[in-house]
Amino acid sequence: MKEPSTPSKKRCFVVMGFGVKTDYATGRKLDLNKSYRLLIRPVVEQLGLECVRADEIMHSGTIDVPMYRELLLADVVIADLSTANVNAFYELGVRHALKPFTTVVISEDRMPYPFDLNHIRITQYTHLGSAIDFDEVERFRSTLEKVLTEVLANPEPDSPVYTFLDKLSPPEIEDPKCINGVCALPENGMALSTLMDEGEAAIDRGDFVQARNLFQAAIDLGQQRQDAGTQARSHDPYLTHRLALCIYKAREPDFVSSLYHSLELLNNLNLKHTNDSETVSMAGGIEKKLYECGEGIEHLNMAIHYFQRGFFLLNNRYNCINLAFTFNMRANSELCTTKDEQVADMVYANYVRRRVLELCAIDMESLTKIKQLSPEGRAVLAPGDLRHQEDVETEEQFWILVNQAESFFGLGDFEAYEQAVKEASAIEHTRWMMASFEEQIVKLNKLLTATGHLLTPQWLPPVKLAIVSS
Repeated sequence: MKEPSTPSKKRCFVVMGFGVKTDYATGRKLDLNKSYRLLIRPVVEQLGLECVRADEIMHSGTIDVPMYRELLLADVVIADLSTANVNAFYELGVRHALKPFTTVVISEDRMPYPFDLNHIRITQYTHLGSAIDFDEVERFRSTLEKVLTEVLANPEPDSPVYTFLDKLSPPEIEDPKCINGVCALPENGMALSTLMDEGEAAIDRGDFVQARNLFQAAIDLGQQRQDAGTQARSHDPYLTHRLALCIYKAREPDFVSSLYHSLELLNNLNLKHTNDSETVSMAGGIEKKLYECGEGIEHLNMAIHYFQRGFFLLNNRYNCINLAFTFNMRANSELCTTKDEQVADMVYANYVRRRVLELCAIDMESLTKIKQLSPEGRAVLAPGDLRHQEDVETEEQFWILVNQAESFFGLGDFEAYEQAVKEASAIEHTRWMMASFEEQIVKLNKLLTATGHLLTPQWLPPVKLAIVSS
């Protein structure tokens, strides 16, 4: 959370989304917090500026007043337009209308630009994904430092408003410390970033009740306005996803009720029509759990529907491996009324598993390249960020291997399955991760034992089901 600026310290306001957002143009999930934490804030602070993003502002009411104050008064604004975030575009427009200069626009390099931005200088970076490209961190930090240094030393018009309307004068206020009765930053409010950080820490330690309460408080704090006594909540996808996760993980008052509650939250994100891959993937997982809890065959149908959407939108391992599994579930259910329908589901399940293996190979190659970087290359990160990234890399490697293992099992290649399990078990991991995988294999073995004879060649159960136990 950010305290009020000192009079002598210049201030940089960062306009961008927070959390994990879906880039609808490519279907990718981008962690904007990682971009801010590793690419932007270190450069700003190294130049001696105070760095603040909207979610770090302490406030007890609407965020609008301090946000507009920052857009008017900040010495420099960095606007990250990645994922084509509509709020970032709007706030950039406000900044360009208020200030002729000291606005820096950046985005990740796969974002297609609208025509109206073609004449604006945009500094690009390659998004870091789950594994960090340390060379890219160093490259972009150097680039951004040069851009900021130039902008601060020679503030020339960078706003198209003041470029094309060259006789326009920027607005002024009588007392820049006070706007609409609010002076400086409130000292007794709450920062959204604090609630999110504490919520993530609670998830890490398995305290899902506390995490649920924190993310609910974050959503409440994100309320944008109050009209005629009626509260209109802002459903930020990232906060809603985290709250939905914590609710069904907390299992209160019971597991089934918590699943329905989580699904209701996702419906607030236009679940029926959204192209947000995270929303539909999470909905698929919840519907699958509801079916397994005996809540009805329609939940299996919806699980397949959502995983298929996620498969075509994002085409990642999570959606693929779950889609294959739910096809096997359907082949063993009343939804398949003929043998041909069963065979079709079994064949398509294995088609998807072969795609999982392709994705695993791609992801493992990328991860291996990152892990092979020298200690000097990794020194670009602060110790805390480096430890966090190493934990992320280790967990990612584990999930790649167990996704490979499940795919090999479904395809009947038990030698490759056992090798992948052996490699996964040798990687540092928490017990629940392996237990979750083992549970999935037991279920898959049961499904394929019942219908594996329909495949050509037929799937035969292993003589001994090799799983890791501890």
